[in-house]
Amino acid sequence: MTSSDTTAPILESPYVLDLFAGPGGLDVAVEVLGWRSLGIEWDKDACETRYAAGLKTWHADVSEVRRKRFEKLPPDLNVLAGGPPCQTYSVAGNGAGRKALDKVEKLIHRLVAGAREEEIDEQLDRMGGDPRTALVLEPLRYAIKALTCPNRDGRPFDVIVLEQVPAVKALWNVYKAALETGLPREDGTRVRYKVAEVKTLQTEAYGVPQTRRRTILIARLDKYPAPPLPAPTHHTFNPHKPAQGGPEDHQTALPVDGTAAPLEPWVSMGEVLTSREPHFEIVSNYGSGGDPRKRGIRTHRQPSFTVTGKVSRNAVRRHPNGEPLDPDRLTIPEAGVLQTFPPDYPWDGGDRSQQVGNAVPPLFGMHVLAAALSRPLPPEEKLRESWGRLAPDSARYRELRTEGCEAPNACGPNCPEPEGQSSPDSSLPRTGASAKRSAK
Repeated sequence: MTSSDTTAPILESPYVLDLFAGPGGLDVAVEVLGWRSLGIEWDKDACETRYAAGLKTWHADVSEVRRKRFEKLPPDLNVLAGGPPCQTYSVAGNGAGRKALDKVEKLIHRLVAGAREEEIDEQLDRMGGDPRTALVLEPLRYAIKALTCPNRDGRPFDVIVLEQVPAVKALWNVYKAALETGLPREDGTRVRYKVAEVKTLQTEAYGVPQTRRRTILIARLDKYPAPPLPAPTHHTFNPHKPAQGGPEDHQTALPVDGTAAPLEPWVSMGEVLTSREPHFEIVSNYGSGGDPRKRGIRTHRQPSFTVTGKVSRNAVRRHPNGEPLDPDRLTIPEAGVLQTFPPDYPWDGGDRSQQVGNAVPPLFGMHVLAAALSRPLPPEEKLRESWGRLAPDSARYRELRTEGCEAPNACGPNCPEPEGQSSPDSSLPRTGASAKRSAK
């Protein structure tokens, strides 16, 4: 099974820089694809998980790295990926980002026009509001910074992959126009990209046992063929017709272009939570239809609700009589499996529910990255293989911590301040990668 038509693959040795890397969803996808990655992650808890999982990490502020340490990044990084924090843009957040979209759009135009970093920072300071809103600019600022970095000899990123909540689709379209217009070099020339249609995708259409919507931008340098979007491989889930397209519905359908293989049924929770008794249901912590008193229910025959930082609050009951089960909440490994992490993924640090909710589903990440680089997908079964945990006293663990924190057993001088890594309100659902100023 492939996620897109594979023409000639691009990049012999993909090396992904993952901004706002969270506990490792995109990096797990990179590992299974057989590539390399470096994640920049602000949150200490997520970094603890990443070290235990053996993922190359910088425990750092994305903005700080761009300003002060960009030249220390490996010069052969050639894929830029990022899912900036989404609370201020999410319909479940306070909406500050949505109100600021027009201001952020103007800043994108100024960046592409060649404005200096200091000018942009001054504008952001004058904007005020939630500082996380400005982080959506960081991928573009990284792409521009690469063109002036002596360590890279001005070499741009070959591929850019971004994901966010659907509310940011309009902003990703502004990004698309900016990348197609071209990023400015100091000599007045421009580096142009070909960008796929900005589109909101449903993760269950790619085999994830969870309904989740993400808006994707994929760009390639102009010298490459235009990038495709990942082709769906499974049916989408319709809550109004909950059996349609599922394992018990034998219908098949072709994607719009009619050229791919028939779609497979969407994947149910019962198919992946095999340690649970066969008949169960999940009662969402969130309301249904905008009414917080009406809790949505999904059964074992259906995909999960979107996994958020509140996933451990969802009740698990016997279906159909509603009796509590033991355990009566999803465990962290179970929530991870619904996100398509390996069953034994080594969740570590604190607030693990928030870590799981923040992550990009690795299987979805595989589809998007494979399409971006025109590569075939590895078998999905690889995500169900044992991942393992690095022992804290192992040489590899100490090596990762020393590189990531610049200290073998603790945070170093460039790590974010500890008091800034806890949020007074971690209740907002974060369906993307981690935030700079929010705990997990």
